[in-house]
Amino acid sequence: MSSGFARTLIHLLFRLIARVRIVGMDRVPPSGAYIIAANHVGRLDAALVYHILNRRDVVMMVAEKYRKYAVFRWFVRQLDAVWIDRFQADYGALRTVLQRLKQGAVLVMAPEGTRSKSGKLIQARPGAGFLAAKAGVPILPVALIGTADSEVVANLKKLKKIDIEVRVGEPFHVALEKGTDRDAALQAATDEIMCRIAALLPQSERGYYANHPRLKELVAQH
Repeated sequence: MSSGFARTLIHLLFRLIARVRIVGMDRVPPSGAYIIAANHVGRLDAALVYHILNRRDVVMMVAEKYRKYAVFRWFVRQLDAVWIDRFQADYGALRTVLQRLKQGAVLVMAPEGTRSKSGKLIQARPGAGFLAAKAGVPILPVALIGTADSEVVANLKKLKKIDIEVRVGEPFHVALEKGTDRDAALQAATDEIMCRIAALLPQSERGYYANHPRLKELVAQH
């Protein structure tokens, strides 16, 4: 369970520097396990989840490269997050995450695996599709707008509050059908997740997925 003190610090930070608007909060499951899949454009993204979501059983995966910083080590420990090696098959971390989902927790992941410096979606890694299918829990697509590091720094230099918008999509499931090509199935699952996120973003921020056929289908449905 995460620390209330760490969450209090996060709440204070956002109240001090940002105005957060949430669209579609009614789509968030009231209880039970699910996965939040979001775009990743800035360092505030991870903390934003703890500011918005009123649950103590949130699971966050944090890249090993941040372990060398004392402040990150402290927050990872306080928030009960999981260190993960993004460049190796970190089965230990994945087992931990899947076990917590089975216990009813909420997993937050960025399928792209790293921050997009352009602010636009970049190609996601297939591990996102695998984890979502393996867990068998609903996926909640979320689009974050206004958290790009460049925007945050520019506003803070002017002592202006940051305007952040969080758009929540409809929960959905992905599955890997037996008898199908595994790599193709993983790619399809990952593309589905990313296109659901892209559909929530402004057209200018859809990046790699802007012309994906599945995205065009989703946009046409609204």
